[in-house]
Amino acid sequence: MARKKAEAHHGGAWKVAYADFVTAMMALFMVLWISAQDQRILIATSQYFQNPFHSPMNANAGVMPFNSNKTSHSEGRDQGSEKEPPSKNKAIEMTFLNTVAADFFRMLHLDQTLEDKPIDIQVTSDGLRITLFDRAKRPLFVNDSTELTEWGKFIIQNLAWMIDRHHFRVTIDGHTRAPAKPNASDDRGWELSAARANVSRHMLVYYAVEPALIDRVTGYAATRPLPDEKPTAESNQRVTLSLSLSPKEHLSDTKLVETNSVPAPEKPAPATSADADDKALP
Repeated sequence: MARKKAEAHHGGAWKVAYADFVTAMMALFMVLWISAQDQRILIATSQYFQNPFHSPMNANAGVMPFNSNKTSHSEGRDQGSEKEPPSKNKAIEMTFLNTVAADFFRMLHLDQTLEDKPIDIQVTSDGLRITLFDRAKRPLFVNDSTELTEWGKFIIQNLAWMIDRHHFRVTIDGHTRAPAKPNASDDRGWELSAARANVSRHMLVYYAVEPALIDRVTGYAATRPLPDEKPTAESNQRVTLSLSLSPKEHLSDTKLVETNSVPAPEKPAPATSADADDKALP
């Protein structure tokens, strides 16, 4: 009598495949959710996965507060109240600022290693210091006027986008080089530096920046030349913008330039990188 074959077991393979599918979908949704967060959260998340035992996140950053004191006597409002050292938050902030600076150079298609770059960005203790040079090779303004070149409009437009996106507070300083003749009057330098700083303010507001984010607009003429540069050097023709993450008090008494002191330029059409390169280069 022939022996009856045992029936094959077909009950578990689909469960394993389904579990893998659900796990992959959950991972996908987590990646999409993290990608949609603020850039500072992305940096903090990246640092956590690089060093999970020294997370830069606060102890109560999750849904439930976490008591990091690890004592049996912590009760009430003391639970989860321990804060991370300020050095960790400062490290996250500095990483964020360096990322913003690198992204800005990429937007303008500029090489950060060039010696005579038309823009210089420095990461400071409280934000960014961006210097826009008005050199003959790539002028920011037309001749000795307050009218921006196509290259200047292109820079200001991208700056406005960056300031509006990250909600920086702004101070704007205008500078000129010293007159070629020694002991000559520099009245024109005072007027020109203040007017150029104010035009930069006007164009930032025109392109996107909230007027309340601009704390001060100042003209310094030739009183603050760059270190290791002669007072008459071309590099002293510049506009410097200081971008701060921390809110500052509005210093209305120290504003050296009134918004109505310089006629506002006509609203230009948005500049493109192609137009800026074609019209700015001699």
